[in-house]
Amino acid sequence: RGGYITLVSVLTVGAIGTALAVSLLLLGIGSSRTNRTLEASHLAKALVNACAETALQTIHDSIAFTGTSALSLGGGTCTYTVTTLGGESRLISIFGTVGAVVRKATITLDRIRPKINIVSWQEVPD
Repeated sequence: RGGYITLVSVLTVGAIGTALAVSLLLLGIGSSRTNRTLEASHLAKALVNACAETALQTIHDSIAFTGTSALSLGGGTCTYTVTTLGGESRLISIFGTVGAVVRKATITLDRIRPKINIVSWQEVPD
């Protein structure tokens, strides 16, 4: 009779230990996926900033520039489009993509010469 109680106790403790181990493994996998997505998001944001700086330099170098251009950096890509709003005003739309993560921003300029004047620089939702 004592052996039966010991066997049931060992099986119960083993089942609890196994359930705990599986839970910890699943939490670790979920955390790893979250960290990868977060890292991709940071990289996509950095790509947006790099594209923004490139677009501003392009506008500075060629005041008449309008159109779309793309960059590939660090395992991701970004695209910017410059449109004229009239006079020296410009709208720059930027998309940075790393894997499945996309970050977007818009920049509005109201003057290019003698110095570029940025009215707004905002990250925009999907």
